[in-house]
Amino acid sequence: MKEVLTIRVAITDCLEVKGKSECARMILFDGTCDCEYFKGKVLPGGVDTQKDLAGKETMLSARYILEGQDSEGQNCRIFIENNGQVDKNGQISAIPHIITDSNALSFLENAELKSTVEGIEGGVLVHIFLMS
Repeated sequence: MKEVLTIRVAITDCLEVKGKSECARMILFDGTCDCEYFKGKVLPGGVDTQKDLAGKETMLSARYILEGQDSEGQNCRIFIENNGQVDKNGQISAIPHIITDSNALSFLENAELKSTVEGIEGGVLVHIFLMS
C-alpha cells in the first residue's frame, strides 16, 4: 500500500438539517495538497455530504477538484469522489474515485484506492493509498 495523495482539508462551513430519525449535513471546505505526485489546492465548491441514520453508521460522500501541478510539472486538475462511512468509533472507511486530465496521474483513474481520514485542527488530512 503506497500513499499517493495527502490532502489538507480546511473546513469553511457546515450546514445541517436534523429530522426525526435522520440528520444530513454538508461540510464545505477548501485546502491544499503537497506531495510527491501532486502539488496544488482544492478549488472552491468542495463538499462532504453526510447522512446519519438513527442507530447506524454515518454515510459520507466528499466531492472536490484539485488544481495544481503533477509530478512532471504539468498543470492539471484532479476530481475526487470519496464515498464511505464513519463507524461508531469514529473511524472512516472510504473508497476514492479519481478523474484527472494529467497524463502522469492517469493511472489513478483505474487504480484500486483506499482512503483514511485523520483529524487536525480546523479540518482533516485525507490520505489516499494505492492498494496494488
